[in-house]
Amino acid sequence: MEFLRSVVPFHPMPVLATDRVILRAPAMSDFAAWSSLREQSRSFLTPWEPLWPVDDLTRGAFRRRMRRYHSEMRANTGYPFLVFTTDGMQLVGGLTLSHVVRGVTQSCSLGYWMGAPYAGKGLMTAAVRTVIPFVFDTLRLHRLEAACLPHNAASIRLLEKAGFTREGYARRYLCIEGRWQDHLLYAIVSDDPRP
Repeated sequence: MEFLRSVVPFHPMPVLATDRVILRAPAMSDFAAWSSLREQSRSFLTPWEPLWPVDDLTRGAFRRRMRRYHSEMRANTGYPFLVFTTDGMQLVGGLTLSHVVRGVTQSCSLGYWMGAPYAGKGLMTAAVRTVIPFVFDTLRLHRLEAACLPHNAASIRLLEKAGFTREGYARRYLCIEGRWQDHLLYAIVSDDPRP
């Protein structure tokens, strides 16, 4: 296994930009904006996320998050991004590529969150569309997967607008809001048409 790890190239975190959004790796200097937006959006986000630890919005928890992100980036198993507007560099949300698997699978999972004040403006759709070329052209993966709760109409709409195809239904797939919940499974593969 060590041999396989050594032949996978390290991909430094790029800055990905379009006319609407900029995606870049989080840094400790983002703590104040990140914690403020997450706190402001708590009631909006908690129905769609795992339970938040009691100390989730503290500087210490953010520092541990940064250490985990750096470890995943070094191991080429995860790539975190914060999403900013191009006009004013306002933090609006986050997007993570996780569970990167090489070998015969060549896939990863997509997760994302949007701050409440910026929801419904197409910014996360723009961010997801922006990260797709990074997944397929830079990381050279074959498959990008995502899952969402069946009653999350906004997430379903986002994934379908970004070119994902609904592939299945997973019973009690992820522990969201403290309980195992069913999810719709979506994916886009490298040779799918891109919107």
